[in-house]
Amino acid sequence: MENTSQNRVEKENTVKEFAKLLEDYPIVGVVNMNNLPTKQLQNMRAQLRKTVVLRMTKRRLIKKAIEHAKANRPGIEKLEQYLEGMPAMLFTKDNPFALQKKLSKNKSTAPAKSGQIAPNDIEVKAGPTSFAPGPIIGELGAVGIKAGIEAGKVTIKEDTVVAKKGDVISEKLAGILMRLGVEPMEIGLDLTAVYENGTIFTKQVLAIDEGKYKADMSQAATWAMNLAIEIAYLTKDTTELLVQKAFCDAKSIGISQGIMAKELVGDILASAEAQMHAVKSAAGC
Repeated sequence: MENTSQNRVEKENTVKEFAKLLEDYPIVGVVNMNNLPTKQLQNMRAQLRKTVVLRMTKRRLIKKAIEHAKANRPGIEKLEQYLEGMPAMLFTKDNPFALQKKLSKNKSTAPAKSGQIAPNDIEVKAGPTSFAPGPIIGELGAVGIKAGIEAGKVTIKEDTVVAKKGDVISEKLAGILMRLGVEPMEIGLDLTAVYENGTIFTKQVLAIDEGKYKADMSQAATWAMNLAIEIAYLTKDTTELLVQKAFCDAKSIGISQGIMAKELVGDILASAEAQMHAVKSAAGC
């Protein structure tokens, strides 16, 4: 009876601790810790300690803590659907995108093992391998990879998706991927969702391709500037360009019409001379 009572008190204290963290921190994340080796977990804890609080417990205790906290944190209960695999919670004051970036930087790749779940589509690229002709061709074919012989080596003929996201990786496929040097697994904290001010950000939203984002912003700025110039929209950034464009347009009209203004005389005479030479050349003089 004493052990049962002690366990109950420990669980109640855990729920209270989580509920307080849920109320104290503006940003709450849910992570899946499946397949995360102890060594990597310890490294992650050390790297995140200054800005992130990481707590683990049973799924049902997390749900109880969320139930306690939802009165003060509207919408926090939506996190429950993202308690995947072996769930844990992150508490921080970083913004959600900074948190995702920090976790992504601390991930590393690893070979697939039999029975693991594919985190994303696993693709084997076409190209030469280091294998000599032999049974390997049949082994590749058994997992859906088309191969042939080129220059005395086994060559994969086309890009092939050998497992879809969510598929269970077979022992045979895991062995082939390891021999090909393909490491499809990610070791690290897998952020599934983040709560902030009643809004849930999923990992698909948070996983921004910064290079593409910057390129898109640059392209958008270029398009906006071109449109503003085209419609003569005056702003601090467009005024100088619009004045330059107006001057060039006016100058072109003046030259084409032979208007003898002080600023145009040299250009008009140069144009007339060019025309004279053209006529002379055409006449064979």
